Amino acid sequence: MDALTGMSPDTSPEMAPRTVRRPFILAAVMAASFMIAIEATIVSTAMPQIAGQLGQLHYYSWVFSSFLLAQTATTVVFGKLADLYGRRSVLLVGIGIFLAGSILCGLASSMPALIAFRLIQGLGAGAIQPVSLTVIGDIYPAHERGRVQGWLASVWGVSSVIGPLAGGLIIQRVSWAWVFWINVPIGLAAAAGFFLFLRETVSAQERSVDVPGACLFTVTIAAVMIALTELGADGGRVALAAAVLCVVTATLFVLQERRARDPMIAFAMWAHRAIAATNAATLFSGMAVIGLTTFLPMYVQAVMGRSPLVAGFMLTAMVLGWPIAATLGARNFARFGLRPILIAGAALLPVGAVAFVLLSPRMSPLVAGAGSLVMGFGMGFFSTAAIVLIQDSVGWAERGAATASNLFARNLGSTLGATVLGAVLNASLARGHSGSLDQIQRLLHGQGSDGQGSAIGAAAGRAGLAHGLHLTFWGVLLIAFTTLALSTFVPRVAFGAARSDG
Repeated sequence: MDALTGMSPDTSPEMAPRTVRRPFILAAVMAASFMIAIEATIVSTAMPQIAGQLGQLHYYSWVFSSFLLAQTATTVVFGKLADLYGRRSVLLVGIGIFLAGSILCGLASSMPALIAFRLIQGLGAGAIQPVSLTVIGDIYPAHERGRVQGWLASVWGVSSVIGPLAGGLIIQRVSWAWVFWINVPIGLAAAAGFFLFLRETVSAQERSVDVPGACLFTVTIAAVMIALTELGADGGRVALAAAVLCVVTATLFVLQERRARDPMIAFAMWAHRAIAATNAATLFSGMAVIGLTTFLPMYVQAVMGRSPLVAGFMLTAMVLGWPIAATLGARNFARFGLRPILIAGAALLPVGAVAFVLLSPRMSPLVAGAGSLVMGFGMGFFSTAAIVLIQDSVGWAERGAATASNLFARNLGSTLGATVLGAVLNASLARGHSGSLDQIQRLLHGQGSDGQGSAIGAAAGRAGLAHGLHLTFWGVLLIAFTTLALSTFVPRVAFGAARSDG
């Protein structure tokens, strides 16, 4: 390791900040991560109430899906841009986009408007998350990176405590718009840190951006989401058209990537067994987690009749267990290896998911909290091992794209999970309980109160929602088992073995 820079020998001179600047850069990364993390916990807590006020309940999952769509479609793009043009400029642009979307979300007057503005937020998050983690991979060598990953995971632990509390207080005391506007000061602080302390000398060379590939990729992901969302509606005509569009654009995308000089997705890198297997398991882990964070608050509030604050703290258990396990896992990479820790984390996911299948309206919310905690431990072990394994599989010139590939897999899983499980819930309500949709909205708005409808109508609405949500929880359990099965295909990779063969 270079004594002046604190960098490992394989680190490119394109980013070699002196050791004295590393704590400030880490603080900026943690602030940016905190902005994304607290947004997730606050919005999940507040969304049942927001949906109750804005109406159009059938768009509920799209508030999450639109964010994830934009984030998923742009994660790989921004990761590639960070390799070409440097990390700082991409981070500053991403923070600016995210804050603009946050301000607009607070001004939304309808669910479609909120969905559109969440799409803008997702564009910014698509730049912030992968490039922030890439910066950590650049400035810290492997033997320090595990410890730093634990610090970053602690950000999610803090947000898991602050987020639900802040979300509950905002909903009860002030306008729900502040759920989104709270991002502004955090984002400005992170941007200032990157601007002042992150110094790069990007080598002068001719570059090209794969714009056609990025556009085709975005259309393909959007078409997949629309096909899944509209499946079964209007005779399936919209879903069929979207599926055809997906096949066409996906084919064109593959052809474009094979001929592009600087392809957005390097197929040779994805063909690496360690990267391919890890990303496949990561995709399904993202599906499992989004099923929990999207639908558990709705069950706790509308079916169990608990407050948004209680619902939020059920998620707190998961996000609190995540950083604890991440820290423990990072400290034991050298002792046990990356693969065993990754598989151990994957094994905890179905164990935790069993609790949600067993939930009933009269059961204590602590059961849901226990399941969330176990799944949080699982994701802590799994995700930390996955990102370190991915980063150690490539050199500097591909590290941004490789890091983005793992986050892309998780975000794509979240996108597909929110869409598929949301479609399961909507199909259940429409098929067997269509008459209770208005009552379900009143339950969400009134925190389980049936004062605006008859007791019979309230009971029917609660029963219909409970049935649909249980189907989604069974889906989460199945997805968790799939994650475990795929994780067994990840090969052994020596911790700290930086590779450049892609």
